[in-house]
Amino acid sequence: MHTLNIGILAHVDAGKTSLTERLLFDHGAIDRLGSVDAGDTRTDDGAIERQRGITIRSAVAAFTSGDTQVNLIDTPGHSDFIAEVERALEVLDGAVLLLSAVEGVQAQTRVLMRTLRRLRLPTLVFVNKIDRAGARADDLLADIRRRLTPHVVPLTDVTGLGTPAARVRPRPPADPDLAEALAEVDPDILAAVVDGPRPTPDDLRKSLAARTADGSIHPLFHGSALGGQGVAALVDHLVRLIPPTPTPTGSGTPRGTVFAVRPGPGRERTAYLRLYDGEVAPQERLTFRRHGADGRTVEVSGRVTRLDVIGRPGPLTAGNIGALTGPKDIRVGDRLGELTARAPQFAPPTLETVVRARRPEQAAALRSALLALADQDPLLHARPAASGATVLLLYGEVQKEVVAATLVQDFGIEADFEPSRVRFLERPAGTGEAWDEFPWHDHTHYWATIGLRVEPAERGSGGVFGYETELGALPRAFHQAIEDTVHATLLSGLAGAPVTDYRVTLTRSGYAAPLSTAADFRGLTPIVLRRALRLARTRLYEPYVTFETEVPLDALAPVTAHLASCRAEFAGTTGGVGTWLITGELPARRVRDVELALPGLTHGEGMWWSRPSGDRELRPH
Repeated sequence: MHTLNIGILAHVDAGKTSLTERLLFDHGAIDRLGSVDAGDTRTDDGAIERQRGITIRSAVAAFTSGDTQVNLIDTPGHSDFIAEVERALEVLDGAVLLLSAVEGVQAQTRVLMRTLRRLRLPTLVFVNKIDRAGARADDLLADIRRRLTPHVVPLTDVTGLGTPAARVRPRPPADPDLAEALAEVDPDILAAVVDGPRPTPDDLRKSLAARTADGSIHPLFHGSALGGQGVAALVDHLVRLIPPTPTPTGSGTPRGTVFAVRPGPGRERTAYLRLYDGEVAPQERLTFRRHGADGRTVEVSGRVTRLDVIGRPGPLTAGNIGALTGPKDIRVGDRLGELTARAPQFAPPTLETVVRARRPEQAAALRSALLALADQDPLLHARPAASGATVLLLYGEVQKEVVAATLVQDFGIEADFEPSRVRFLERPAGTGEAWDEFPWHDHTHYWATIGLRVEPAERGSGGVFGYETELGALPRAFHQAIEDTVHATLLSGLAGAPVTDYRVTLTRSGYAAPLSTAADFRGLTPIVLRRALRLARTRLYEPYVTFETEVPLDALAPVTAHLASCRAEFAGTTGGVGTWLITGELPARRVRDVELALPGLTHGEGMWWSRPSGDRELRPH
């Protein structure tokens, strides 16, 4: 028995969860089909997911086909949760990219295929909903080749397309289209097609397996997740074409990646761990590692109090996925074993909102709940604000709604969210240094001496604090007071925005025992730091998004003119059948303007998608 870890990816509402249910039901893993509409599916087991009918967090379920256990990882489809999807891609052996035969290629589909191609992850394409009115086949295939990748080859055809009688039939093994598609990515097949003799069905079968495994070509299948048509052919080729990740022989040191975390009662967390090497057993003590903002390695250790191996009993072995509890403060992205490289970096959220408890007495509980949610997910940021409120950083409005529902259902807290606004950042422009000494040398009256230097740090490092003073020159409590106050002070820079990517160094220090207290250092640090920051100066940065918009042919001119007025930078404009696809980057603060104008400019036919792409220095208007 070997294991395949397969991700099911798609634009929202293409049918990911329904396909997962069908696969589990057809292979005996569940005894009845769940329904997204009824809210009783296996993988969308959270109350919020069932109420909204969308997948929010990656979930894992397993079924067996022959001698292969397939672990299905059902991922979110909404663009607010794209980082959740990309983190899951790290642990996959292959993927199924789902499209609706009615809606076709959508914005999120394009993003996912680009990522899959970049990772060279073996990927099968499944065209779902062939029994729905309006379903397409040939023109959809042309659209896929034009907008996703030309290297896709259909292995099935459809009869009765767009009706309840729709059925799937396999293409012949010696299909000329298969030979032509493989010739584009396989030199041996190309030589056989051009010079002869023609490749045999066995040649084509071996080439298809090899080129699918290396991500060069993508077999395409048709079917219906709800009706079950075409699913058997998908599974048959899934286990034959996607090779499992080779697992080391023998028992080495456990090595794996945490790709999802679910909260439990108290501070308990269930972490989903893909293991690449070694073995993990209950009651074993594990050490997980991650890169801190300052580049140093952060370690989280703990004993495994519960371990459920997906799809099988016994210890967690290489190639499999386990759900474990025990280690405190474990996060998504933590590595078991040695860190080999920095984990994938995602663009930070572009929106922020202020959250307040409706009942004032729950203000402290609200802050604790939001900080706990942010601690579980490194892409959800929260920090204290005035009057018991909390500032929350988000990717989109759907994510805000999910957080609000989570607060009610998991913590019993009703909260009000201010309208979201775009989040600006400041970065040091240069280096500045300042100091202050005991009260007989200045007017501050703090029994402390502090010298600080502020300078730019590596992009993406956040805030880093270091020392040039001799270790032990100050009591540990005074050191901690300075460091904590530095980071708290820089939550608001010279322009009022949070400061990031800075390095603050303690250059001199002193105290007078027994007069000096930690309060002296907390009081003097902001004064010295602000003075150093003014000498260093800061630059203001605004977030940008990368966008795609598909518009009718006659709407190209007005849409591009409006985008240009919103300071868009165009990456490309490509024509299709009756439409133009426009891509580029845009200041995040102008996205709402475009979203409101697009329906009028395109007679309601325009499609829009965007996601964070980093930030740039704010330019004068």
